Amino acid sequence: MSASFRLIAFGMISICGITLHSGVLSAEDWPQWRGPHRDGISAETGLSAVWPAGGPKLVWKADSLGDGYGAVSVADSMVFLVSNEGLENELVKALDAKTGEELWSTRIGKVGNPNQKPSYPAARSTPTVDGDMVYALGSDGDLVCLKRSSGEEVWRVSLRSEFEGKPGVWAYAESPLVDGDKVIVTPGGEEAGIVAVDKHSGKPIWKAKTIDMGAAGYASVQKANVSGIDQYVSFMGRGLVGVSANDGTLLWSYPGTSGTANMATPTAGGDVFYSGGGRKGGGAVRLVKEGNEFESEELYFSQKLPSSIGGTVKVGDYLYGCGGSTLMCIGFTSGDIQWQERISAPASLIYADGRFYLHAEDGKVMMVSADSKGMKVVGEFDLPDQPEGVGKQWAYPALADGKLYLRQHGTVWCYDVK
Repeated sequence: MSASFRLIAFGMISICGITLHSGVLSAEDWPQWRGPHRDGISAETGLSAVWPAGGPKLVWKADSLGDGYGAVSVADSMVFLVSNEGLENELVKALDAKTGEELWSTRIGKVGNPNQKPSYPAARSTPTVDGDMVYALGSDGDLVCLKRSSGEEVWRVSLRSEFEGKPGVWAYAESPLVDGDKVIVTPGGEEAGIVAVDKHSGKPIWKAKTIDMGAAGYASVQKANVSGIDQYVSFMGRGLVGVSANDGTLLWSYPGTSGTANMATPTAGGDVFYSGGGRKGGGAVRLVKEGNEFESEELYFSQKLPSSIGGTVKVGDYLYGCGGSTLMCIGFTSGDIQWQERISAPASLIYADGRFYLHAEDGKVMMVSADSKGMKVVGEFDLPDQPEGVGKQWAYPALADGKLYLRQHGTVWCYDVK
């Protein structure tokens, strides 16, 4: 299945009633933020159910790639990431997925908001691969389209200057969404809260005025279909907002989970959306169609529910994620906590072949078997030779062709988990 076909399938946001099979590995790429469907789920099977004490086999380790908190994407035997070298140079880099060798590096701009407080100036987003092109957003608002094979620039757009964009304190952190012929990003401007540009030229298709939703948040746009209406959902500076995928018309908004930093991509399931804001808590809304618009009805909210930067994953009728250093499972539509267990640190998570893969802020990697009745850590290890003095680790794991990719700033590890 080609990368472009997988990206067109963005509408498959929630995966319910997952059927798992053992046997031959079903391989697929991880061409964008949070995987093929932006939900943190891989369809790969035949993955190892146990790890040796020191972790799975290390295939390669690449160092000196620069700084950055973003994850990697993997497509067509190449690994892509955004990094920065100092504050003046933010770059998209491509590595050979088999060896970790750097293939090309292209400067896209400088680091945004370098005087931020608390101070974490660095590259933040994850590239999106669509066919022969790579789309990436720099932390200063530089949206670029590059040729996948060479890194040659095709076009660029500045969210700051061309859309009067306003990022949050910690600059832009969004990973672009490619949907058909459109690229969707969130400038956070008064007249252009969310925009769609032509993926071939970068020219604007529409601008969505997201009234009273503030500057851009730090989350990435999700696509959904509710009551037959395609829409894009963004967790902006003052809460969730949904706009028409056709023309950018504002459909609904919900400020209830907006916190000090709105970082995690919303998790969707049918007409229900879950979100969690930093130092606020988590909750869900159900959309009810009212004429040409929607009403967002709060189903539940609690300060105790997942709101950590590592995001949430919906499997069947349940949602999994971290609230601080606690991994928990809740009913997706009820918010009822099924269980909660302490782990070493808040963690980002993905799901594949019946298990969760966690990358904790302290550098620990875990494989966890879990369902609504409980969890069990079935494998864990500390990443070897971690870079010193880099602080917390926020990059999400990526999984492609039986390989688990983990990043800490300028270092990427590739493990064989088949």
